[in-house]
Amino acid sequence: MITQCPILPNQNSTYRFNISGQEGTLWWHAHDLCLRASLHGAFIIRPRNGASSYPFPKPHKEIPIIIGEWWEKELAQVDTNIRNGFFADEPSASTINGKVGDLYSCSGVLQDGYVLDVEPGKTYLLRVLNAALFHEYYFRIAGHKFTVVAADANYVNPYTTDILAVSPGETMDALVIADAPPGRYYMVALPTKWPLAKIQGPVTAYVTRGMLQYKDTHIHGTEESDPYGNVPVVPDMPDMHDKMVSFYFHGNLTSMEHPWRPPVPTDVDEHLFLVLGEGKTSCRRAQSCTRRKGDGDRNIRVATMNNVSFELHSQMTSLLEARYYHAIDMDALQELPDRPPRVFNYTDRTLIPEGPKEELLEQTSKATVARRLGHGAAVEVVFQSTALLQSNAHPMHLHGYDMFVVAQGLGNHDPEKDVVRYNLVNPPLKNTVAVPNLGRAAVRFVADNPGVWFLHCHFQSHLSMGMAAVFFVEDGPTAAASLPPPPADFPRCGLGDGSMPHEYYFQTRKDSSDA
Repeated sequence: MITQCPILPNQNSTYRFNISGQEGTLWWHAHDLCLRASLHGAFIIRPRNGASSYPFPKPHKEIPIIIGEWWEKELAQVDTNIRNGFFADEPSASTINGKVGDLYSCSGVLQDGYVLDVEPGKTYLLRVLNAALFHEYYFRIAGHKFTVVAADANYVNPYTTDILAVSPGETMDALVIADAPPGRYYMVALPTKWPLAKIQGPVTAYVTRGMLQYKDTHIHGTEESDPYGNVPVVPDMPDMHDKMVSFYFHGNLTSMEHPWRPPVPTDVDEHLFLVLGEGKTSCRRAQSCTRRKGDGDRNIRVATMNNVSFELHSQMTSLLEARYYHAIDMDALQELPDRPPRVFNYTDRTLIPEGPKEELLEQTSKATVARRLGHGAAVEVVFQSTALLQSNAHPMHLHGYDMFVVAQGLGNHDPEKDVVRYNLVNPPLKNTVAVPNLGRAAVRFVADNPGVWFLHCHFQSHLSMGMAAVFFVEDGPTAAASLPPPPADFPRCGLGDGSMPHEYYFQTRKDSSDA
């Protein structure tokens, strides 16, 4: 457990937190195994003074659009399969606001999709979030354009586009004007795939669609013509393997000046260069580790940062509580390395297939990897995607913080040439950064929120495989800048008799020497 023990069956927990200085679309979800596929929702923070204070035209209506997945398989088993090296599991369908749409039939009956009714000339604010486990989605509405005004609950300079690219964990707020001829227009959510043939798992398409329809054009069914004699308009969608759509979309986002937007750090105290890839490690004795036909060794595939795959110790309390009570020794954890153990051509496409070349570079280990950050330290993290076993793009998410995305690019990071091109004027402020396939992204933030914060890829497969680490942010000089004690009703866990493993012995109160 990172920040808390789980809420057990037949129990509940109430969260109380301050949202001052925040506006926009966020979301909540389970963080246990793959359960967030069905346990999630939108969390919308509106301006205190109402919609009239938005830094864009007041919309007629605000509409949450949640892109998700429909799973028939047991989600806990899906997670177990991933951890044991099996990657064939896929959702049965994609959903828009919980509906699979008219491309799917259940018991031989085509399903209704989500329908958005609009009035001509009105402006609508769509709050789009991707709650899917495994895929980025391209989202398009036939005959209409989007004006993106916010990303991850941070305002951006208005950006007009006809397509949204939303990675797992990301949110995008976009204005849509109902300015097309009266009729019905499909909205399509297309899951993206790897640019080249993936070496594990089938390439399947489970695109879904809903409908934007103008007032007085509604009839039952979707393929029939409306009262004007028009059949629904279908948008042209890019190839699902075309990752450049996402690259250019995210590259066009810039932050808007706003009273509570923090300054961009210009001087950096901590530098981290994190190489994101996949590798192999030996199985633990209790695991079943056969990954693919013909693979006779006892290795399983894992996801890594600098060749280390994250795995929690068997402590029976959260790392956050252990940190507060000083019940954990940082020496007992493995420090997140500043750099990978070996420098190589990270985006060399010859590393995609298995062979002796990639095998030399992919050997890895499992550990609880953590990094201690001093309170107030300005931190720069460069995420570098690799071609190892074609590890794909990575939506990297940091709990407890927004990050300035000062650079995104294709190819290998060049510390001499790239830094001088950083956008330190208006970089987008995000909690999830889209690291391009065979590319890199650089972020900066100030570590001023004390606690234990999870950094991980938001592709659930990569998270379950270990592409994660923990930041331990130290207390500041005042009580207001320090970690508060856990509330009395904080979820607890432990052994049946309440005891804790020796390495994470949990104290019920601080020693007087800790005061």
